Amino acid sequence: MTGAEPSQRPVSALEPWPDTVRWQRISGDLIWVELLRLAMLLAVVLAGLGLGWALSGHWAFGVAVGLVLLLGAWRAVAIVRAVRAWGYAERENDLLVRHGLLVRRLSIVPYSRMQFVDVSAGPLERAFRLATVQLHTAAAASDARVPGLRPEEAARLRDRLTALGEDRAEGL
Repeated sequence: MTGAEPSQRPVSALEPWPDTVRWQRISGDLIWVELLRLAMLLAVVLAGLGLGWALSGHWAFGVAVGLVLLLGAWRAVAIVRAVRAWGYAERENDLLVRHGLLVRRLSIVPYSRMQFVDVSAGPLERAFRLATVQLHTAAAASDARVPGLRPEEAARLRDRLTALGEDRAEGL
């Protein structure tokens, strides 16, 4: 035998995302939503710095503009990678939600512990036909969210989680 099958690999603490489940990806359109949010923030900051530079002519404003542009480019790359890292998997007794690049996070929410499921969509999300499903449990630290879902998938997931929570009789 030359190597272990992917599902037979030992799980390490540094690889918290089990490959024994079928991960669902979120919509890539969330990248555009996050990039637009970043662009709006950068526009405000750069306008302020540009105004300060124009009025004072001090070189420090030019350096600040360069730093903001550099950080904005770095953040844009991070946004693309971070959105691609999101995923969720529905299992028999719980929902798994994964995300993170440098700090990987895996949230396992038992259906029996869910108190309610919330679906939300801000103006940018609605423009791109996206929604976020938020799971609430008794412990605030264990809440999980799945952003970047199409409204149909968000409604399906909400209804399924609600039904499973009611079936378990402890949650919803």
